[in-house]
Amino acid sequence: MTALIGRREFITVLGGAAAWPRVAYAQQPAMPVIVLLEPTSSDAFADRLRAFRQGLKDTGYVEGENVAIEHRWADNQFDRLPALADELVRRKVAVIIAVAGAVFAAKAATATIPIIFIAGEDPVKLGLVASLAHPGGNLTGINQYNEELAAKRLELLRELVPGVTRVAVLLDPTVAATETTLRDLEAAARAIGLQMQVFNASTSREVNAMFASFVHERPDALFVGSGPLFSSRRVQLALLAGRYGVPAIYANRQIAEAGGLMSYGASQTDAVRQVGVYAGRVLKGAKPAKMPVEQSTKFELVINAQTARVLGLEVPPSLLARADEVIE
Repeated sequence: MTALIGRREFITVLGGAAAWPRVAYAQQPAMPVIVLLEPTSSDAFADRLRAFRQGLKDTGYVEGENVAIEHRWADNQFDRLPALADELVRRKVAVIIAVAGAVFAAKAATATIPIIFIAGEDPVKLGLVASLAHPGGNLTGINQYNEELAAKRLELLRELVPGVTRVAVLLDPTVAATETTLRDLEAAARAIGLQMQVFNASTSREVNAMFASFVHERPDALFVGSGPLFSSRRVQLALLAGRYGVPAIYANRQIAEAGGLMSYGASQTDAVRQVGVYAGRVLKGAKPAKMPVEQSTKFELVINAQTARVLGLEVPPSLLARADEVIE
């Protein structure tokens, strides 16, 4: 009987030993989760994910090995952003990457989870951080200077279309920096003798309405402001500008790639890579409060030569020489 009991005990011990690896595996901490919160749709950010992953890799993090990456898209329904941000807070994710207007929803949802943003205007002016050098709080990120470049875009448009006198300006009034953009544009237009007609659009239908008005009074050129709506409607903008024969300049190179005439702005790829680096640093223990807001240093002039030919425009050699990319 004693031998039988010993044998049973031995089997029990073996059974417990067999379970050890599974128990140890179950007790391993889960990978930290980074979530990208984006106002538009998945295709607007998909081509930049490689740069984001590279930034993470530069700090020692590889998706699927020691970090998980998830996405939340508002699909241009900006009123969904607060609920999406609240969900991330309830899940206690490690880091939130907030693109454009999504940063305001993320900031309102949490004061503790680190938030890394991509902003188009001075984040101090937007109330996101206390200062660029010492952000304070739980936010830091990248300032792309999109709005500060408005006057430069207007000058480039005039260089490409030297006879321009009347410029239509398309802005999204829901974008926080629109007022600043308009003020800068008005000053720049006066300085070079241009007349401006401002159109506001926060929906695809309002974009269509602006172009429809060109049937009665077509401008010499079109200036399109920055914002998630225009990025997501890039094909619509490029097609309508071509249909109505209006030379246009944009803030986002994706619109030039979709058939738009010309774009000038901070490199989206470089900004997203920088955000990936910052996310990795946060995972290693850095505090956003002490991480200075990075300033974009790489700016891209993209010219779609095929669209220029369709519009009957000859791109000046001086402009071609300065272009970072000419799409043929």
